[in-house]
Amino acid sequence: MKNLILVMSLVLMGLTACKKVHYEWEAYTYTAVPIVTIDTTKSALPTRQTAKVAFFNLKDPNLAGEQFSFVLSSEALGTSGVKSIEVYSSFNRAEASVPAYPIVISYPGNQYPNIAQFPLPSIVGTNDKLFDTATDLPKTYTFTAAQLASITGISLNDVKVNDYFLFKFILNLNDGRRIVTFFNNIVDEARGEPGDCRTGARFKSQ
Repeated sequence: MKNLILVMSLVLMGLTACKKVHYEWEAYTYTAVPIVTIDTTKSALPTRQTAKVAFFNLKDPNLAGEQFSFVLSSEALGTSGVKSIEVYSSFNRAEASVPAYPIVISYPGNQYPNIAQFPLPSIVGTNDKLFDTATDLPKTYTFTAAQLASITGISLNDVKVNDYFLFKFILNLNDGRRIVTFFNNIVDEARGEPGDCRTGARFKSQ
């Protein structure tokens, strides 16, 4: 038995010594992620906290006064900490394939939506305009549908079912790093991943 253990140890040592390939992921570093807490009581239609989406109802005579609200914070364990979060806003037409409503919840834990509620990856593009730079976190944002229309330069009269307002985030860390893109293996709410790279309010007609 001792001889077998000795042989196995030598083999393992040899395998380690012969390693010639070094992968990028082996030199990983920690990053920070934005965290969004939706005020589900301000959604015109029922939603789930884990879905990170609220809804406006086109059938409501008071559509312009309906509200969307969220608290923005961050998680920065293992990093120098978050100095600020840039908040970008946009108005977007419905994608070709939209998430089902009511929100479909999948396993594990009967908690998360079955698919991402907004397109991934979350990349700030030319359609996204800088709205705010938050330095005092957590910070609460509250808007009416009319205010969001004004911010993004659209008319509520032109909105159709499944169009949506979207907020995206860029993180500035205390060590000078700027985290500009969050891919769907980091912040996908459909898989309960740690972080919320975007949030928004989608139009329905219920």
